[in-house]
Amino acid sequence: MMSLEEIYFQCISEISNLIQKREVSPVEVVEAYLSRIESLEPKLNSFITILYDQAREEAKKAEKEIQMGNYFSPLHGIPYGLKDIFYVKGIKNTAGSKIFDHFIPNFDSTIAFRLKKAGAILLGKLNLHPFAYGVTGENEEYGNMHNPWDTKLITGGSSGGSGAAVASGQSPFAIGSDTGGSIRIPSALCGIVGFKPTYGRLSRYGMTALAWSQDHPGPMTRTVKDCAFIMNSISGYDPNDPTSSKIENPDYLKALSSEIRGLRIGVIKEISEAPIESEVKESFIKALDHLTKLGTIVEEISWPIYRYSMPIASIIQMAEATSYHRELIIKNGAKIYAPVRLRLEAGIFITASDYISAQRARTLFFHESMELFKKIDLIATPTVPVTAFPIGKNSLCVSDQKINVVSLLAQYTRPFNLNGFPAISIPCGFSKEDLPIGLQLVGRPFDESTVLCVAHAYEQSTEWHLRRPPL
Repeated sequence: MMSLEEIYFQCISEISNLIQKREVSPVEVVEAYLSRIESLEPKLNSFITILYDQAREEAKKAEKEIQMGNYFSPLHGIPYGLKDIFYVKGIKNTAGSKIFDHFIPNFDSTIAFRLKKAGAILLGKLNLHPFAYGVTGENEEYGNMHNPWDTKLITGGSSGGSGAAVASGQSPFAIGSDTGGSIRIPSALCGIVGFKPTYGRLSRYGMTALAWSQDHPGPMTRTVKDCAFIMNSISGYDPNDPTSSKIENPDYLKALSSEIRGLRIGVIKEISEAPIESEVKESFIKALDHLTKLGTIVEEISWPIYRYSMPIASIIQMAEATSYHRELIIKNGAKIYAPVRLRLEAGIFITASDYISAQRARTLFFHESMELFKKIDLIATPTVPVTAFPIGKNSLCVSDQKINVVSLLAQYTRPFNLNGFPAISIPCGFSKEDLPIGLQLVGRPFDESTVLCVAHAYEQSTEWHLRRPPL
């Protein structure tokens, strides 16, 4: 019989295999994770809502279905956490703000519906930076999220509760969202895998928006294979989302076995000039060396327009976020978390002309990105230029420069929300303080298969993903 400790950190594929063979039941699995949540919540504050009774009832139901031979999918009986911006019928959806503490949706988001249909069991709604509008994972209303590797440090955001829950073994996977790095940043800082598929690959229906033209949902897991498992259940066209793509979905699990030898990985010269901690840079260089040993061709390329991606993305994000929340700003502005309120109010001063100009620049950026990928198959960057730092810090000194943490944390991730390209963060090292470091791989639009297969090859030939936080 598998111990509780073994279940906490098992990958989804292994738990699924055990459930299918009836060596462990969904009831036992769910009880193990609920126990872990109860034990660690005082330290981590990963959840806003924990569904103890509902999860137990769903586990009993799943157990009966499987016993009767009604096995829905490899996710049947697997528990998970959902960032608290995805609607679930009958469960409050706060978007990380107590302004919405009594908002209870009357329908499921498409992602929640598809996971339910696959037989996955919702453990609860996960904590986040208020309105999903921040990169640190700080929340004065529901409490800050705490990094499992050192609880004095940030998780990263905005999907901070998701990152902490998966890294600590409170949940085998989570669904987060990413508008400028909000899946990849906490994944890097918490030492897990975070995947932002191509814009349009996953439905945004029933998801609280931040900036709708840059919002990307995606899975957060302990392994790349687990990402593939989840993508097979949640991806696909959705007529309820006008931006949903009809491009055919591959079998993401089969894609993991593709050959990576000869693939060309670009390291962008302009990105290498950005401020970065020495330990992160050293781990990144070692990761590139390892990718070369695996048979890929790593080369430096120039991408001058990269320098302009941050201001372009910021203008669009601020304008769309303010537009979406305009009525709330007018009626309840004083109740909004102050740092978020300031950003929402700043968006008021962006004119229609500013927004249109930024969108035109974005189109140019997209076409330049496509041109770049005629020469390469992937881009590699560090995910974040620093390791996790103390909660409450607004700026850091990196490469002899004092830099605002918002700009710093998103400097490698935000460009790929602007162009909508698929990007993944995987663990690639640890600092001397035993803090995780992430590697980001970016692919062509709708070529998630290449991103996942290279990430999987790197992961399976290293041991970074096997390390566990000292909880």
